[in-house]
Amino acid sequence: MNSYPLVSIVIPCYNDAQYIEQSVQSALNQTYLNTEIIIVDDGSNAETKAVLKKLQLKITKLITQENQGQSTARNVGIKAAKGDFILVLDSDDYFEASFCEEAVNILQTSVEVKIVTCQALLLYSDNRNELYIPKGGDIKNFMYANCALGTSMFKKKDWESVSGYDQNMRTGFEDWEFFIRLLKLEGTAFVIQKPLYTYRKRETSTTAKANRIQFDLLHFIYTKHQDLYVSDFDAFISFLLNKIKKAETTRYKYKSKIDYQLGTFILKPIRVIKSFFK
Repeated sequence: MNSYPLVSIVIPCYNDAQYIEQSVQSALNQTYLNTEIIIVDDGSNAETKAVLKKLQLKITKLITQENQGQSTARNVGIKAAKGDFILVLDSDDYFEASFCEEAVNILQTSVEVKIVTCQALLLYSDNRNELYIPKGGDIKNFMYANCALGTSMFKKKDWESVSGYDQNMRTGFEDWEFFIRLLKLEGTAFVIQKPLYTYRKRETSTTAKANRIQFDLLHFIYTKHQDLYVSDFDAFISFLLNKIKKAETTRYKYKSKIDYQLGTFILKPIRVIKSFFK
């Protein structure tokens, strides 16, 4: 095996003029030097296009397309990539300089590892941050939650073997579903126990939007991979019932709060009066 295989860093970008330069700079700053950087402009606005034009001389390739969603943008970038290893990077986030070097070493020394991820700093708009530690693991772990960062490293041949990201998933969770297919037959996700990634927690992010429609997305994943969940039926039912129980407990605690009870008491006469006019 080549001691220094090419790593293709693929950055899908949609209307991210504010942060894309920092994202690209983190790719340029990698201590692992055998890299290429591919940006896929997924139908961005004029402001973002102007920034991308300025960055074009610093990167390997800029691909421009009409807006087709993150899954398609990732697939287009990876298809154009020449590297054996792929690192997908969101355009508003950034890696620490040593990530590629550490991730390549892990993928080269362990045949069972399919995905390399790391700890992350979650950065909020008020500059607060907190540490997030993915669990990693095998398919049993990934059946019930995404246990790796969406921006992880994997081999291009593995991406090809599962036909890439599902381009029908335009509203989120596409990275989790992709990892399920990567690990479905064999392999594990390895977590570097260092915070080598900074993830911006934004209300407009794909993840935030996905969480608002998570039940539709979960239905899609559970149905698409029903063979997995049927084969693990007892654990699947326990998982679902625990989620329902947790939601009910949270709802009960909320309704027990004095401000909720007081609000209900105040609004009750108004609701009675309104009922007469229906």
